[in-house]
Amino acid sequence: MPDGAVIGGPRVLLRLEGVCLLLAAAWAYAWLGQSWWIFAALLLVPDLSMLAYAATPAIGAALYNLTHTLSPPLIGLCLTLAYGRTDLAGLALIWLSHIGLDRALGYGLKYRRGFGHTHLGAIGRRQAVDEPPGTPSGTHPARDGSRSP
Repeated sequence: MPDGAVIGGPRVLLRLEGVCLLLAAAWAYAWLGQSWWIFAALLLVPDLSMLAYAATPAIGAALYNLTHTLSPPLIGLCLTLAYGRTDLAGLALIWLSHIGLDRALGYGLKYRRGFGHTHLGAIGRRQAVDEPPGTPSGTHPARDGSRSP
């Protein structure tokens, strides 16, 4: 796991999980009969947590990760269902959809080094899935360990 980022097959699986989460949460939202206008209006609200990066990268990463980890919306979903508040369950499903969308697009949980450093790899630089960070563009490891263009 170079530079703290998942690479190769596990990275692909994590991104596929994101697609599944997005589709399942959106399906459940539709099943509840909730308003798609509200879904569209609130889908990107968790990204407001990025504003915390204006303070420091560490505070930004902490707040971003708090709003982009599955635990808070899953707890919220369980509570809304336990109390029979399916009207509020839609909010948790929108939040889960957002997290799934981010993961599917490769936006992972953040490290303190800065917004571009995530558990799914660097944001802003195009890198091959199996290529560790720092590999010169256009070179690939040969089977014997040497580099070939």
